[in-house]
Amino acid sequence: MKNFDNREFKLGWKILILATVGVATSSSSLLLYSFSAMMIPLELAMGWGRSELQAAITALSLGTIVAAQLAGWVNLKFGLRIVTIVSLIALSVSLFLLTQIQTTIWSLYLGYFLVPLAGLGTLQITWSHLVNLWFVENRGLALAIILSGSGLAAALLPLLITWSVSTWGWQAGFISLSVLPVAIALPLTLRWLMPVSSRNGAKAAEQPKAQQESGGILLSEALRSWRFWVCNLSMTLVVACVVGLVTNIIPLLQDRGLSAVEAGQIFSAFGISLILGRLVVGYLIDRLWAPGVAAVALMMPALACLIFAMATNNTALYILATLLVGIGAGAEFDIAAFLIARYFGMRDYGRLFGIHLGLITAGAAAAPLLFGALYSLTGDYSGLLTFSTACFIIGPLMLLSLGSYPVFRHPTALTPAL
Repeated sequence: MKNFDNREFKLGWKILILATVGVATSSSSLLLYSFSAMMIPLELAMGWGRSELQAAITALSLGTIVAAQLAGWVNLKFGLRIVTIVSLIALSVSLFLLTQIQTTIWSLYLGYFLVPLAGLGTLQITWSHLVNLWFVENRGLALAIILSGSGLAAALLPLLITWSVSTWGWQAGFISLSVLPVAIALPLTLRWLMPVSSRNGAKAAEQPKAQQESGGILLSEALRSWRFWVCNLSMTLVVACVVGLVTNIIPLLQDRGLSAVEAGQIFSAFGISLILGRLVVGYLIDRLWAPGVAAVALMMPALACLIFAMATNNTALYILATLLVGIGAGAEFDIAAFLIARYFGMRDYGRLFGIHLGLITAGAAAAPLLFGALYSLTGDYSGLLTFSTACFIIGPLMLLSLGSYPVFRHPTALTPAL
């Protein structure tokens, strides 16, 4: 196991803070982790059923697929800074406009589809790309730190949304979400996301290492690699089921007799364990074989599904199950970002991770439709829990076939501008 070297963190700590806040206030984090708390208020206010509301997450996922493909190209063409600034402003405006949805549920679907397009520069692809440019030796831990921003969102948003909605109504939930990107992420972006170039006279030691270590393969080569498709399929199975659980834990607990506030408090444990899971897994994948670490962490939610299926009126077990889901969820996106960078290099990372994110998001888009159909068919969450248990076992085990890390010996100049 390698010793810990903190030199990269001394140079890139501002980037870590910025990217962590960016992930927490991204379009996907804000709408996904607030949805469980918004579901019943929308059901009561609009008369829409839960299976119908699940399709909003499908719309969000479809919008994210399109946005992920655009983000890699737009960042490469215009640079991360300008794209991110414009996207944060557009994201806040689009979230505020969700207060104007009408009695037809298709207006909700359209809104959830358009929000990630408005905020395409706030997706994980942007923040993970930025961190991959600054960190090499501690890339896994750095990715884990910034992606813990979604854990902060998962822990705090249900409490914020539940309070806002109970005080002022369902529109207040979307208004609260709209304030966060421009109030928190935008000022930090304007201050710290500055263009970096080896020609600007800065010391070589202060340049992002990955800008000088950009070896790897092109998108066309990756599409012919079986390892790329193993990563895609494995992470699709895991992410789809995590999305299914995240959007249904609070309603599931309310069906077991808990109040909305009690269910929201239990769900906050998800955010806490997500953060801890990401940090521990991120530290380990820098020092151990990443697929092995991933397999163990990503199978934790399988046990959670069994607990949810069998436990009744046991708050302690509900908290434990939620913690286990959080550990698995904490490992998913930092594992995905790390594996793409480690097995395919930084040469074409933006487009590669964009394709990868798009494919696994497509699976996540289909999951709410499947879970909604299963709920309508069974009248409870047994179908969702059974399906998810199988996926949380099969998906992680697939990663064990990836083998040793490749070595890229031919750096390229395809690193995008900041």
